[in-house]
Amino acid sequence: FIVQPFEIPKHFKKLYALDVGWNRTAALWLALDPNTDTIYVYDEHYVGEQPPAVHAQAIRSRGEWIPGVIDPASKGRSQGDGSQLLQQYKDLGLKLLKANNDVEGGVQTVWGRLAGSKIRVFSSLQNLAKEYVLYRRDEKGRVIKERDHLMDCLRYGVIEINRARSLDQLVKAPSYKGP
Repeated sequence: FIVQPFEIPKHFKKLYALDVGWNRTAALWLALDPNTDTIYVYDEHYVGEQPPAVHAQAIRSRGEWIPGVIDPASKGRSQGDGSQLLQQYKDLGLKLLKANNDVEGGVQTVWGRLAGSKIRVFSSLQNLAKEYVLYRRDEKGRVIKERDHLMDCLRYGVIEINRARSLDQLVKAPSYKGP
């Protein structure tokens, strides 16, 4: 499922997924080929100990028009903290919606796409590759939630791929105001 990087065609629909935290904030960019229903994971952001403004700038630099999904808890101590952090990122110019955080359903959806050759990952995504080999279950079958920020992003992005948009789609939308 690893492929050499290529320029993403304009008609592919794009989405990014964000998992935030002080120790590590991670984002993945996914592109959906609407002709084959194949998801290409083509870029990553993997930075720790930086304020939201740094992450928001990095995300906007890859295409301000690209919609995003974020961990609904956003690593707050409570759902309220997560909502505040979500609003902070929106105030910094990110177009974000809360992602579906169904861990088991998401893992199964990713696994099904991998088994069906419907996910391809650019070979340049070294941090995702490192997390992928560590992703596992414990003796009771539960997903071990350690060093899995990009894997969480993958899960969010795959579950929410229906929210991906192409720039052409957005330009044609009546509410579009430009990048």
